[in-house]
Amino acid sequence: MFQGSLTALLTPMLENGELDLPAFTRLIEWQIENGTSALVPAGTTGESPTLTHDEHALIVSHAVKVAAGRVKVMAGAGSNSTHEAIGMARHAQSVGANALLVVAPYYNKPTQEGLYRHYMSVADATDLPLYVYNVPGRSVVEVLPETLARLARHPNIVGVKDATANLVRPLQVRRAVGKSFNQLSGEDGTIVSFLAAGGDGCISVTANIAPKLCAQIHAAWQAGDVAEAIRIQDRLTPLHDAMFCESNPGPVKYAASRLGLCGPTLRLPLCEPSAASRAVIDEALKAAGLLE
Repeated sequence: MFQGSLTALLTPMLENGELDLPAFTRLIEWQIENGTSALVPAGTTGESPTLTHDEHALIVSHAVKVAAGRVKVMAGAGSNSTHEAIGMARHAQSVGANALLVVAPYYNKPTQEGLYRHYMSVADATDLPLYVYNVPGRSVVEVLPETLARLARHPNIVGVKDATANLVRPLQVRRAVGKSFNQLSGEDGTIVSFLAAGGDGCISVTANIAPKLCAQIHAAWQAGDVAEAIRIQDRLTPLHDAMFCESNPGPVKYAASRLGLCGPTLRLPLCEPSAASRAVIDEALKAAGLLE
């Protein structure tokens, strides 16, 4: 069971586009120091669509190595090819990852039956706990509660990252699954509401640049201090919004560069945020007290 603030790690890059592993190491150390409960490398925020297979494997193995058991690592292992997803999952297990995050296959537009068979095939391939990443805004297909209920019968399929922003969904999933099922939000702006609906935590983009504040929301909630959780959430709301003023991870990489965490370099077809968006991000960083 994952709880609290999990960070969907960005992948630092040098100006020439190569991986910046020293910056990645520093980012992971900073995350752990500031209360992040788990690391999620090589996901969408980590620019997985433009990482080579070797780079994807390196990012996962490096995260596991640097974490060194201090926090758990949920490795991104998603692809619109089931064969490729299985390969990523097996690699993640071989290097010591603790769990898998597998996005719904994008572009192919599989049916619910196709989604079911995809996830079952990946779950059969390793012994690791598997989390279904349901993000219809990017993958164009949605894993429905009824399909999650079927998948949850597999002993390795234990939870979901829900990026639907539908706050009825945790209730629907809990009712459909009918047993303990680890529900994590994939939408920073819904954290408190998602927890109130029975969720367990959040796989966060904003936590890349505000790990302590994101962790404090969950700590306050777990301590029963709802007012404090809401207060911190209100403080972070402009920042959550700014992180999606353009396609993720453009804004969060720019924000990370403003905080000196890494460079702003992205790989095409993503590019740096516009001047207007950069101004919005700067203002949000200032409003959250992260930038003078």
